[in-house]
Amino acid sequence: MEPTDTSHPDYYHRVVDCQWACPAHTDVPEYIRLIAQGRFTDAYMVNRHSNVFPGILGRVCDRPCEPACRRGRIEQKPVAICRLKRVAADLREDVSARLPKIPRLKNGRRIACIGAGCASLTVANDLMPLGYEVTIFEQYGEPGGLMRTNIPSFRLPHTVLNEEIAMITGMGVDLRLNTRIASMRELLHSGFDAVFVGSGAPKGKELELPGRAAGAANIHIGIAWLESVAFGHIDKIGKGVLIIGVGNTAMDCCRTSLRLGAESVKVMARKPRGFFKASAWELEDAEEESVEIVVNRVPRAFVMENGRLAGMQFDQVEYQLDGAGRITAERISGEEFLPADDVILAIGQENAFPWIERDLGIQFDKWDVPVVDRITFQSTLPQVFFGGDAAFGPKNIIWAVEHGHQAAISIHRFVAGEPVSERLAPGVNLQSRKMGMHEWSYANDYTAVERRLMPHVSLKERFKKLNIEVELGFTAEQTAQEVQRCLNCDVQTVFSAKLCIECDACLDICPVDCLTITHNGQEAELRTRLKAPARNLAQSLYVSAGLPQTGRVMVKDEDLCVHCGLCAERCPTAAWDMQKSELHWPQAADEARTLEAQKPKIA
Repeated sequence: MEPTDTSHPDYYHRVVDCQWACPAHTDVPEYIRLIAQGRFTDAYMVNRHSNVFPGILGRVCDRPCEPACRRGRIEQKPVAICRLKRVAADLREDVSARLPKIPRLKNGRRIACIGAGCASLTVANDLMPLGYEVTIFEQYGEPGGLMRTNIPSFRLPHTVLNEEIAMITGMGVDLRLNTRIASMRELLHSGFDAVFVGSGAPKGKELELPGRAAGAANIHIGIAWLESVAFGHIDKIGKGVLIIGVGNTAMDCCRTSLRLGAESVKVMARKPRGFFKASAWELEDAEEESVEIVVNRVPRAFVMENGRLAGMQFDQVEYQLDGAGRITAERISGEEFLPADDVILAIGQENAFPWIERDLGIQFDKWDVPVVDRITFQSTLPQVFFGGDAAFGPKNIIWAVEHGHQAAISIHRFVAGEPVSERLAPGVNLQSRKMGMHEWSYANDYTAVERRLMPHVSLKERFKKLNIEVELGFTAEQTAQEVQRCLNCDVQTVFSAKLCIECDACLDICPVDCLTITHNGQEAELRTRLKAPARNLAQSLYVSAGLPQTGRVMVKDEDLCVHCGLCAERCPTAAWDMQKSELHWPQAADEARTLEAQKPKIA
C-alpha cells in the first residue's frame, strides 16, 4: 500500500467517529473536555458554532454520533454525547455577549426565508453577522417550525425552544409571523436578492382504506394532530387509541395520547422490530409508559359501528428473513380486529409546494420534489435555495442545521456574483498535547464506569400536565463521571517513520494490539497479517512510509485504537506523538473573509 496521506482533512476527521457522523461536524470531544473542566459556557459555544441549537438538540437530536462512538466498540454503550450537550446548555451562564455581532451598517442585500424552522433560522444566524437583511415568513403565530408543532413539550420545553430561537431572531431578523406565502412568483418580485425555502415536509401521508371517509372525525394525521395539540386546539382523545406507524412521530403521538386521557394505546407496526424507524430510546420511553407495540400487522380497513369509528381490521403477517436480516418472503397468516376510539396515522411525511408555480424555472422530479444540488442547495432557479426537510424529505434537526450552513455559503457566494460550487475546502490543524516526556495536556486514563442512565420524572407525576419534561438531565456530579468515558478520539496518534528504530516498545504496550510492524503489501492481504484482526473495512488502515532500519512499515488499525497514548509514552525516540486534530469546517463567515481578502487593494 502507498503511505497514508494524513494531510488530507478527511483522514483525521474520519478517525473522530462522532464528529464524522455528525452532519454539522460538531467538535464533540472538545466540548466534552470543556464540560469535564466545568467550563459549561465554553462548551455551549463550541456546540453553538456548528449545531446552533445545543439546548434543543441536547434533548431531541437523533444522535447519529452515538452509534459511531468508539466507546461502543469496547463496551456495549457509547458515551451519552447528546445528553452531555444538554448539560452544557442547562448549566451555562448568559451567552448574549458571546453571540455573533451584527453590523450596524448593512450590506444592502435582502434575503427571504420561508418557514421559521431550524434550517431558515440557521441561514439567518449565518448571514445576519455579514450585514444581510433577513426576512423570515412564518405561517403560524410563533417561530420554530416542526420543532414547535411536532415535538411535544414534555420532550422539548417551550422555554428552551424560545430562548434559543430568540438568540437568532434577536439579531434583528425581520420575523413576519402569521404570514403564509401563497405565491413564489410574487415573492420573487418583492425585491429580495435570494430566497431560501425551509418550509419542512408539512404534509402527513394518508392511508386510503375502506371506512376512511366515514370515520374521518376520529382518524387523525399524526403531524397535523400534534400541531393541533401544540397550539391548544385539541386537549383530549378517546380511551382506546391506535397509532399506525412506528417512527419517531408515532412515538410522540402515542405518548401525547396518554397525556390527553387515553387509557390503552397500541402502536401498530407493519414489520418486525428490527425494521422500526423510531430511535431505540424513543421506543424505550414509550414502552416504559405502557404503550404496547404490536408487530407484523398490516392495516386492512377502518371499521364503523352505528356511524362511529369502532376500530380497525388488520392482516396478521409472517416474514421470512435471510442471514442478513432482510425480508425474503411474507405471507398473511390471519386477520385481527382491534377496537379503538381514535386512530392516528403516523406513516410518514411529504413535501408540499402548491404555492410554487411550475413555470418559474424551478424543476421538480417525478415525486414532485424540487431538484436541488446536494452540495450547494441551489435549485434550478439560481436565486432560490432549499434546505431541511423541504430539500430532501424528512430528517432530523441536525441535518437541517447543516443544510442551513451550506445554503448560507451558497447564498453569500451567489449574491457576491461568485460560483456557488467553488467553496472553501475543510482543513485540519494538529497540535501536540505533550507537556513532558510522559505527560499530556488531557486525561488519557481509561475509565471503566458504565454509561450514566438519564433520570426521569416518576410515572406518577409525568402525566399530570402535558408540558412536564420527562427527562431531568444530568447533575454536575453525574456529568463528572460520564465525561470521563470519552476516549479523546480527536487526540490523534501521529507517527514519524524516520524516527522509528523498530524496538517494538509500542507494539508491546498497546492494550488493543492495533499496531503491527510488517512488510508492506496489498490491503486485503496486509489485513491478514495484523496482530489483531482488522474486520471493519469501513475505516482505513494507517500505513507508514518505509522504516529506516528494515524497510518494513508501521500499520495501525484506526478502528481498534482507543487513543490512550501509551505508544507515545513508551517510545524512546518520540516517533509517536499525541496531537489534537482540530477540524475547520467552513461557514459563510469564512467564505466572506476569503472573498474580501481576494478583492484588489486600492493603493
